[in-house]
Amino acid sequence: MAMREVAAGLKFPEGPVAMDDGSIILVEIAAGRVTRVKPDGKTQTIARPGGGPNGAAIGPDGALYVCNNGGSFTYTKRQGLMIPGHAPADHKGGRIERIDIASGKVEVLYDSCDGERLMGPNDIVFDRHGGFWFTDYGIRTAKYTTHGALHYAKADGSKITRALRELVTPNGVGLSPDGNTVYYAETFTGRLWFLPLEKPGKGRRVEGFTPGVFVGAFPGIAYFDSLGVQADGGVCIATILAGGITTFWPGTKRVKHTPLPDPLITNICWGGKNMKTAYITASGTGKLLAVEWPKAGLRLNYNA
Repeated sequence: MAMREVAAGLKFPEGPVAMDDGSIILVEIAAGRVTRVKPDGKTQTIARPGGGPNGAAIGPDGALYVCNNGGSFTYTKRQGLMIPGHAPADHKGGRIERIDIASGKVEVLYDSCDGERLMGPNDIVFDRHGGFWFTDYGIRTAKYTTHGALHYAKADGSKITRALRELVTPNGVGLSPDGNTVYYAETFTGRLWFLPLEKPGKGRRVEGFTPGVFVGAFPGIAYFDSLGVQADGGVCIATILAGGITTFWPGTKRVKHTPLPDPLITNICWGGKNMKTAYITASGTGKLLAVEWPKAGLRLNYNA
């Protein structure tokens, strides 16, 4: 599988978005900024929202919508890698931001739901109706880990709801090709789940004792980060420790792990003429990689 390094020297990159002009917009969580990586590898700062910008997606108005965890990680260097750790003592919570790509203006859309502060918004995906799903990872300290949640919200800032609560470090989120299923990955369990939808933003009740329907788990020790969905319905999860992309095909027992040269692979998106170039964030080494992927990625509902 052909692979090339697009950019290096990034401060824990995440949230890649493939733009129509061939550039990639991503966040640098540890630097509190949003960056455009041009096809030649040169970088340009789009905005400096501070905190910890994490997952990102283009909305129906062409703006960039960002899950900002509020700076919920401290970072250390270990064996040449940047490693995220516990939340700092002064962490107050996170937020959802709308960023005007042209001007860099940052607007806070949501910082709470039902009177409860958002703690660590992490990943985001828009549905065809113009609303978006996002995960709230929660926070970890030396003494405790808070529960996370799965939310749905409108892009105009008028409504936010909590679809699932008391989740264990929910991270990546994505929609099936038909839009009738929302997937979410849990970091520390290394598990992929889905919630069937009865209408936009509304999940169907799941039978049994789990909040969602179990899809599968990593066959060994690994952590799951953000995810993307292929056009054929395969769910590709950025995988930490095992260092690569783990792909599940829901409804089957098929699982494939694609190893990559960084133990902290954190996200994937697709671009290019045939949607077969995967752009992958290698966060430990601070790189953006481009990989010729065997399957086309699902074209997202909104692009710019």
